[in-house]
Amino acid sequence: MRLFLKDLCLFKTQSERACRHDRLHHLTRVALPGTLSGKVLEPCLGRVSGREWRPGARPPVSPPRGTCASVLARSLAAPGCMAHVFVYGTLKTGQPNHRVLLESAHGRAAFRGWGRTVEPYPLVIAGQRNIPRLLNLPGQGRRVAGEVYAVDEQMLRFLDEFEGCPDMYQRTRVTVAVEGAGGTLQCFVYSTATYPPEWVHLPYHDDYDSQGEHGLRYSPRESR
Repeated sequence: MRLFLKDLCLFKTQSERACRHDRLHHLTRVALPGTLSGKVLEPCLGRVSGREWRPGARPPVSPPRGTCASVLARSLAAPGCMAHVFVYGTLKTGQPNHRVLLESAHGRAAFRGWGRTVEPYPLVIAGQRNIPRLLNLPGQGRRVAGEVYAVDEQMLRFLDEFEGCPDMYQRTRVTVAVEGAGGTLQCFVYSTATYPPEWVHLPYHDDYDSQGEHGLRYSPRESR
């Protein structure tokens, strides 16, 4: 009887350990829509002070505040696995859809700073609803301004659905120079790779505002 109870406790302990391992593995590996089905990314992976850091490892010593590395370190220090997302359109502060980032029911989103893409991209306002779209053509267009947020997996999944990923937009990677940080961050961004060829010839924007001088008023999601 004692032997049976001992074996039962050992089995329970091993099962709990395996469950925790599987949950951590799921949280730290997020598939990138629009790529091969076997392609897996780790949004928690970062580089701080030239050293690579992975989930489960001891976080590096926090660098001085105001540096790009400190921005990354603060994001990684937040509870759970946080990915960086760069928003450039209607999700920015003061824009029509910013409120969805504030809804706790959608997940967690923490503002990390203002930034601008290191490479230029064509940011155009297109379609019947005048939606801002970042065409996935690095090296063409302008360096685009936006905001960096650290989001958890729940918010990332919500944003995928909200942005119509991977049909309307694709979640790709972009390098962002963080304002006042003196460095760069790798962020997710919702860009589009499928579009009418004439969109390439539309006016390029570098800092989207739905009420801007372009006069192209955005059609809110409620009216779609």
